[in-house]
Amino acid sequence: MIVTRRTTLAALAATAVLALAGCGKKEAEKPAETAAPASAPAAAAAEPLKVAFVYIGPVGDAGWTYAHDAGRKAVEAKFGDKVKTTFVENVPESAADAERVFRDLASQGNKLIFGTTFGYMESMLKVAKEFPDVKFEHATGFKTAENLAQYDVRTYEGAYLAGVVAGKMSKTGKMGVVASVPIPEVIRNIDSFTLGARSVNPKATVKVVWVNKWFDPGKEREAATTLIGQGVDMLMQNTDSAAVVQTAQEKGVYAFGWDSDMSKFGEKAHLAASVISWGVYYNKVVEDVLNNQWKPNTTWWGLKEGMIDLKGFNTVVPDDVKALVEERKKGVIDGTAPIWKGPLKDNAGKEQLTKDQVADDNFLHNIKFYVDGVEGNVPG
Repeated sequence: MIVTRRTTLAALAATAVLALAGCGKKEAEKPAETAAPASAPAAAAAEPLKVAFVYIGPVGDAGWTYAHDAGRKAVEAKFGDKVKTTFVENVPESAADAERVFRDLASQGNKLIFGTTFGYMESMLKVAKEFPDVKFEHATGFKTAENLAQYDVRTYEGAYLAGVVAGKMSKTGKMGVVASVPIPEVIRNIDSFTLGARSVNPKATVKVVWVNKWFDPGKEREAATTLIGQGVDMLMQNTDSAAVVQTAQEKGVYAFGWDSDMSKFGEKAHLAASVISWGVYYNKVVEDVLNNQWKPNTTWWGLKEGMIDLKGFNTVVPDDVKALVEERKKGVIDGTAPIWKGPLKDNAGKEQLTKDQVADDNFLHNIKFYVDGVEGNVPG
């Protein structure tokens, strides 16, 4: 049976020492001719794969880190005693903090380590070189190494579907996004939300307030309040807490949950949620490691692989809107209705995609502009 708990580094170290002590005993008293040659490999095979997860924020009960921890639990549910998982939460992206945590986890016998935020990339690259026998997986980055893979989820697909709902249900046509950090991933989500809204309401506009942090409920609430004060009646977020949904509930506007279902924080305001199922990917990676088939790949999954979806619809969402979402979802999955298809201009009038041109992954990974319909400029 696996016992899961919030693990401090000190506790992990103690566990590692006990494990090493237990493995030090030899059966020297047995005659050589009666020793079973396969006993050592069999004992080694019985040892669980130690898997560690490093989180940028608290697990909490909603959002990015909560969704990752749900993925960790999915690994435990599928593999049982074959694995032993642990996690460290609230690890800053600063090199000194991140490197220390990754190095300690590797030293304590974890053979598979997931780092779950963009800012861990350089720290993971450095520590991976020090522990070539450990496999590292980095979320949302773009660099790999011999023992470092990169993975991400196509969050922009969920943002697009939320935009379709917002465009159909907004009374004012004015929408807002509470944004975290101005990197291509987040800009892409803002743009995709706008593309979804304008696909059903060509006059829809989107305002953006940046909080420059992934998790800061106070700043998220302040940003949401500012947007509502500017007349928006639909809020999307690319931040980790439920503060935006809570603020929408208090102010009488609609909002969308992000990364997980946030309806319990504002049942009237919460129209639907873009939900990530990290377990789909985590189960695949753990299985590959157990079968000695792991490779340092770059993976970007989405609707097609069942890794993201728009779920938890409010009862106020009409059936025809939900049907439209399913139709758009099908088009994205089978490729008949790609989200990023030309002609497409940015909000300064520059053509970014020509007529019928479909954006490839390289284009999507390097988006640094707002599409037509988003107000203002991308922070420099």
